[in-house]
Amino acid sequence: MSLEFLISKIKNNNFLLIGRAGIDIYPDPPGTKTENAKKFVTHLGGSSANMGVELSKFGGNCSILTRVSDDALGRLAINQLDFYKVNRDLVKFEKNETRISFAVVETTIKDHQSIIYRHKASDLFLTIEDINNSQINQFDCILITGTSLAAEPSRSATLLALKIAKENNIPVLMDIDYRPYTWESSLKALEIYNLAVKNCFGVIGNDDEFGILAGKYDQGFNYAKQLSENISLIIYKKGEKGSITFAEGKKIEKGIFPVKPIKPTGAGDAFMGALIGSILKNYDLDKSIEIASA
Repeated sequence: MSLEFLISKIKNNNFLLIGRAGIDIYPDPPGTKTENAKKFVTHLGGSSANMGVELSKFGGNCSILTRVSDDALGRLAINQLDFYKVNRDLVKFEKNETRISFAVVETTIKDHQSIIYRHKASDLFLTIEDINNSQINQFDCILITGTSLAAEPSRSATLLALKIAKENNIPVLMDIDYRPYTWESSLKALEIYNLAVKNCFGVIGNDDEFGILAGKYDQGFNYAKQLSENISLIIYKKGEKGSITFAEGKKIEKGIFPVKPIKPTGAGDAFMGALIGSILKNYDLDKSIEIASA
């Protein structure tokens, strides 16, 4: 499949996101440290849900495939997905005393704390049956986050989804989204990520994440470049140093937009959503990366 094919599929505007929807709470007002907080505000969170929100702002028609806890927080996530116009017909309530992904996140850069609770996370109970019932072949483009590969049964379910997508010529874009605390080891992450990559059309990650795929942190860039020989779109993000994109033999280097940062969390999710949304809005890849960076 070519980059032109990916763009044509994106413009069909029919996206499936596989990953997590969660709940984030923030000490309020912004800049408050968690230990000093007297009140909190609540928002939808979770990488795939965040991507869906960003993409929907560009007019994207998004459905999310995940599981949430069968409690008030799970219902809050559902209500938030409705509010942001992310279709949740494929979201199931997980009834086995699981808990939705829950994060306490500071809106500050200095000594920033993001405390994430993922014990028996509901989204990691996604099953092969969920995949079989979701009719993946009805979608034109699939966006996944690597978090869904971190544990069973979600791992096998996600790998099956990627296999079905490839068999049906549906491009898959993966944000590596490596969270070490959800994996049994970095060696297992290396093994599973590289299984997934074989069925992906595009892979997006930062320098540390590509280092995990390479098996050596200092080899992340070389590994990303090597992957680009077989994968049509590789985006290697370098934080404040910008990004390097490999796309069918073309190398695109981008810097950053100088801003006063408020918080670091969610930036990668916004990047993915805005990248796909910009292509949907008929910007070329070069400009879409710039918009995603912004």
